[in-house]
Amino acid sequence: MKFWATITFIIGAFVVFAIFTNHKGPNNGPIVQPTSSLNAMVGQPAPDFTLQSVSGKTFSLSSLRGKKIVLFFNEGIMCYPACWNQMAALGTDAKLNNANVVSASIVVDSKDEWASAIRKMPALGKGTILLDSDLSVSNQYNVLSLPSSMHKGMKPGHTYFVIDQNGIIRFTKDDPAMGINNSILESEVAKI
Repeated sequence: MKFWATITFIIGAFVVFAIFTNHKGPNNGPIVQPTSSLNAMVGQPAPDFTLQSVSGKTFSLSSLRGKKIVLFFNEGIMCYPACWNQMAALGTDAKLNNANVVSASIVVDSKDEWASAIRKMPALGKGTILLDSDLSVSNQYNVLSLPSSMHKGMKPGHTYFVIDQNGIIRFTKDDPAMGINNSILESEVAKI
């Protein structure tokens, strides 16, 4: 028994060593990790988009110039209770939803699924929930393959963006821990 445990350990160590020492991208350069591309967005113009909200309103990023914006991309319906709690906390936070700051959660589910969720958890309906059913905005923001995404390529994980009044991304946070990050977001919004 001890012999097989030792053999298993040695094989496992060899596999881990091979994985970590052989990460090469095109032309033998290092592979750029997804969080690197997320961090590279800071200081860049936020990709413009127009989405429908669960309430049926049109939400256009460019129409919000002059306001600070918080976007929260998340897994949506299937991520109960973590995402639901994060969305409700974001949508009901007066410091992140007022005359100068607009917050929105971006999900890839259908309007009907969210109507049902709001009936179960009315606090969800107090925030803005935007429907990215074709993943176009999630792709623009490169949030489908970050460490927090448990469904790589299919759903965002738990990723935040803070955008200034001129449409420039000032802060990003990918959160595999799925925590409520309002105090961090409030602090970042206060800096701009």
